[in-house]
Amino acid sequence: QVQLVESGGGLVQAGGSLRLSCAASGSIFRINNMGWYRQAPGKQRELVATITSGGRTNYADSVKGRFTISRDNAKNTVYLQMNSLKPEDTAVYYCRSDLDGRWYWGRGTQVTVSS
Repeated sequence: QVQLVESGGGLVQAGGSLRLSCAASGSIFRINNMGWYRQAPGKQRELVATITSGGRTNYADSVKGRFTISRDNAKNTVYLQMNSLKPEDTAVYYCRSDLDGRWYWGRGTQVTVSS
């Protein structure tokens, strides 16, 4: 069974840092694009950052310069390093990945930033 499992969320004070991880498991031949999305209460899910299989990255304007997406292909894992966190970064963060041509979502991990 192919699945994505996120970890690393939690409660942090404004200005702090967190590192999220998302591991893909199951019978996977190829992992293409990977990315992170987030959904705050009462708001639509939005893109945070994406990374291609070749390492090309893309970021939402709201996180540029503060967040860094990376991946370890040997571990089938994508990371999101989040620095200088703000209360408005509070949301459930979801991993989304193209595994063998099909998109999968993780179940999400809560990130709460206190002021």
